[in-house]
Amino acid sequence: MASAPQSANLPLFYKDLMPLNSRDHATWRARGLDKAPWLAEQHAVPLTVEEFPQAQRFYPIIFASGENPVPLALMGLNDGVNVFVDAEGKPEAPIYLPAYVRRYPFLLAKLSPDSEELSLCFDPTCDIVGDFSDGEPLFVDGQPSEATKNALSFCESFEQAGQRTGAFVEELQKHDLLMEGEVAIQQPGIDQPFVYRGFQMVNQDKLREVRGDVLRTWNQNGLLPLIHAHLFSLELLRDIFAKQVALGKGPEGATIPGTTNAPVNA
Repeated sequence: MASAPQSANLPLFYKDLMPLNSRDHATWRARGLDKAPWLAEQHAVPLTVEEFPQAQRFYPIIFASGENPVPLALMGLNDGVNVFVDAEGKPEAPIYLPAYVRRYPFLLAKLSPDSEELSLCFDPTCDIVGDFSDGEPLFVDGQPSEATKNALSFCESFEQAGQRTGAFVEELQKHDLLMEGEVAIQQPGIDQPFVYRGFQMVNQDKLREVRGDVLRTWNQNGLLPLIHAHLFSLELLRDIFAKQVALGKGPEGATIPGTTNAPVNA
């Protein structure tokens, strides 16, 4: 799922990638943060299927438009608007932060297109990892520290979850269950509703037509509850709309921008 760290193909949040190694980063440290500045103006974040049960309590779960859709946690209806964090990326209230957000600035990536091995890399443009006097050391006596081991383990788990997410989406596509989404939101005092498009969702009519043996298999392997979590979460679109209006960032258009070909990882 990872690819060569080329600037033209960097995933969401990442401005550059550098392989982590004990030679160049022997004295470097990683700082802990209570905010995510890189999230402040991001309205949609990739999501893995393991996160659906928790994420659906806070965010509408949609699918990006295009041939290779990925699940997205929707944090705002307009580009540059995130109703869950302040201007510095600090959550306004306790929320579930997607693993994609928590993974930054680390990432597993191939160092060359021909390589099969994934290496732990990081974004050197951030202020989380660097040659600081504070923070957790990345190496101790030339060996990866606990902080580095934890980062590697988290990234490995994320890659595995990404593979399971890809299989989930493939199953939806196999049964032609994804359709172009549309939601109309009526605002008091305005005659015409705001109609949002530009994303994909599960077609409930086609879901009702799926054979019983298939549904039974989906129920046994946990896929059916994921579909229901996605469908139930769509009711939160109206909550997002209301939060934007309350913040004075009311919708300006009828398309959820930036939901086409959103990168789920490197």
